[in-house]
Amino acid sequence: MKRHFGTRSLISTLVLLVLVGCSAAPEIIGIRNANVPVESVEDLTKHRIFIMSTRGSSEVAGAFYSSVRAPELGMASVDATVPPTHVVGVLERPKRLPPDPRTEFTVVNPIVYSTDAAFISGINRELAKRAPGDRKLLIFVHGFNNTASDAVLRLSQFVEDTDFQGVPVLFTWASAAKGTRYVYDLNSALIARPEVRNLAAILNRTKAESVDVFAHSMGTFLTMEGLVHQQQTGRLGKGIPIDHIILASPDIDIDLFRTQISALHPSIKQRMFLLISKDDAALRLSRRIAGGVPRVGAADALELEKLGVTVIDLSKIEDSNSGSHSKFAGSPEVVQLIGAGLNANERFGKTGSSTTFQELLANTPIMILRN
Repeated sequence: MKRHFGTRSLISTLVLLVLVGCSAAPEIIGIRNANVPVESVEDLTKHRIFIMSTRGSSEVAGAFYSSVRAPELGMASVDATVPPTHVVGVLERPKRLPPDPRTEFTVVNPIVYSTDAAFISGINRELAKRAPGDRKLLIFVHGFNNTASDAVLRLSQFVEDTDFQGVPVLFTWASAAKGTRYVYDLNSALIARPEVRNLAAILNRTKAESVDVFAHSMGTFLTMEGLVHQQQTGRLGKGIPIDHIILASPDIDIDLFRTQISALHPSIKQRMFLLISKDDAALRLSRRIAGGVPRVGAADALELEKLGVTVIDLSKIEDSNSGSHSKFAGSPEVVQLIGAGLNANERFGKTGSSTTFQELLANTPIMILRN
């Protein structure tokens, strides 16, 4: 009876994971609407997003990248367009093809770079379009159950809603983009670790003035592994200055996180912000798969704060269009306040800063804990 109950319980968990994950929306990279060209839409916003990927290429229309693990790092760029009717906190994703740029996000003009030098030159051209002080990079690392289209669209919405002034760079690893493939995704994140080091080496050759790192869900595990390796090899802090490291809904074993954070220099921990929420349904399921070990993104805020990082508890935020696992993008007040911090002249949360994170969030139901 116990074995039968356990099997049913596991099946139920996997079904719930499918429901919690991204819906089967169409792939849209490079798909244009012949009847409504993006160039014909007035007040349309466009963001050039650079991509570094451990995914294999795909011949499926709109996919661009597959879930297959590639042997080496791929580099590309796309132009993401935001409709003039966009609402902050909402990702107006096409439910069918072709997308309508008047009311939906589109992703067009995919370009593949065959050399590091070409990729770096492309980023430098975009940086040169910014004023001094805004020539910075935002590295975004997506989480579990994401296609390349999912990741590009989420990053483009985040850039739009935060009004980020720098150049966005997506690191997309080989997620299977299926709720039942959690273990495959976890192993893909592990396999991608060497390429995170290559990413750092390549981006350090650009003319960026500084960099912000934003990782979500399982992508936070990969990000922390990369930071620890850079610290152990003496490279962390030697390249482009890091302003902020924001880990949203971290899907990391709490005991592993304690080990990772203990390996980092205090100057790095001071730049680290954890966005957590006790009502995160996806992390409850992840904890169950992990045998009951708590995940960082749903752990006790007071315990996390003792590790020397700033903890931002979003548990009382309920107006998220993206559910409890993606409040960073789905809550209008959260995404705009994060943007205000990222675009501040000084590092938000810094003592003496003209705009501290506490001041930015003073009128919201958010608890901030800082060591």
